[in-house]
Amino acid sequence: MNREILRLALPNILTNLTIPLLGMVDMHLMGYQDSELFMGGVALGGIIFNFVYWGFAFLRMSLSGLVAQSYGKSNRSEMAMMLFRGLFLALCGSLILLLFQTGIERLSLSILEGSPAVKSLASTYFYIRIWAAPAAISLMVIYGWFLGMQNALYPMVISISVNVVNICCSFFCVKYLGMQVEGVALGSVIGQYFGLFLAIVLFLKKYRYILKEFSFAEVIKRSGLAEFLNVSGDIFVRTFCIIVVFTFFTSKSAGEGDLILAANSALLQFLFLFSYFLDGFAFAAEALVGKLAGQRNMVQLRLTVKRLMIWGVGFAVIFTAIYLLSGVQLLKVFTNQKDVIECATHYLPWLYILPLTGFASFIWDGVYIGATASALMRNTMLAASLLFFVLFYSLKGIMGNHALWLAMNGFMVGRGLLQSWYYSKLPVLRSS
Repeated sequence: MNREILRLALPNILTNLTIPLLGMVDMHLMGYQDSELFMGGVALGGIIFNFVYWGFAFLRMSLSGLVAQSYGKSNRSEMAMMLFRGLFLALCGSLILLLFQTGIERLSLSILEGSPAVKSLASTYFYIRIWAAPAAISLMVIYGWFLGMQNALYPMVISISVNVVNICCSFFCVKYLGMQVEGVALGSVIGQYFGLFLAIVLFLKKYRYILKEFSFAEVIKRSGLAEFLNVSGDIFVRTFCIIVVFTFFTSKSAGEGDLILAANSALLQFLFLFSYFLDGFAFAAEALVGKLAGQRNMVQLRLTVKRLMIWGVGFAVIFTAIYLLSGVQLLKVFTNQKDVIECATHYLPWLYILPLTGFASFIWDGVYIGATASALMRNTMLAASLLFFVLFYSLKGIMGNHALWLAMNGFMVGRGLLQSWYYSKLPVLRSS
């Protein structure tokens, strides 16, 4: 069982580690400019895309669990329709984003807090990166489908390639062409389209037979789309809660001034590094729990969950130790500005405990997605989000920026505890 977990988790860990690495490189490139405004501009522009792309993340998460269950049942037609319906929704969503990009940018920057200079840089970043939307959202669908097919290797190859190309292009544009926020945005666009091209090549290499199952009438069939969107709707609400929490976090950071925004943006990289690492095990949970649920093998399913939690505890302890020993040194990777480093150091203790408060929520997300227990996952996320806002508004007058980090830790703990409580109520377990 451990070997099976690691077979799926390790490629996903390598895949996910390239994502925060990309964020770190962008932060490094902007952190070594002559002002903290550039860090803030990319952070604020990035939060808009978190809102936009995380809004479509339900496509990946819905697919991985549903396809894994179809894989467990060996239903080839169902596997194919999941992919085609996902891509159809991805392309429709991308077209809407491109058509309404001006309205999205204006609305986002009117809601987010920040100085006019930072918002101007964020706007420049947005209008370049938005053209990556069709590729980025389609790749979410393809990643989820590959994972549901128990193939963690292809997403790893694609994601690493995307981020390597992105990093190289961003470095070239900023260091050699003299660009600033434009350079990191353009790097993202080039990287995403390269990844989509590679994904198509790999799909045709191994899964060409799936094309025989294509039927546009079946793709847009109301009953099929309704079933897909029923699970997707709950996951969308869950994802929207995360978007709101992180958008609020960045917006309130900006409201505290450009220095706090830069410091919190650097510290968030610690959270993203840990979360993308643990998501490797969450993705393994999606694939394994989905497959075992499709096979109705509840004994192995329960054993898998126990083993995944043990892995989660182990890596939470490791990350806490790393942050305790090397926190200040990691900050210097993101910026050489002494005032940003000094400011961020005051809030580092919250990052020391975050792996311990957050590990369970990541593992449980994978379990719930694999079991297609989307309603329960939605409800626990709503409750944890409410806890975040209650903690922040109760303590902001006393603790200032510390209240944001306390609320973030409370958000993570709340998710993990509630999902632990509802685990025995998962429909797939109760029906066994």
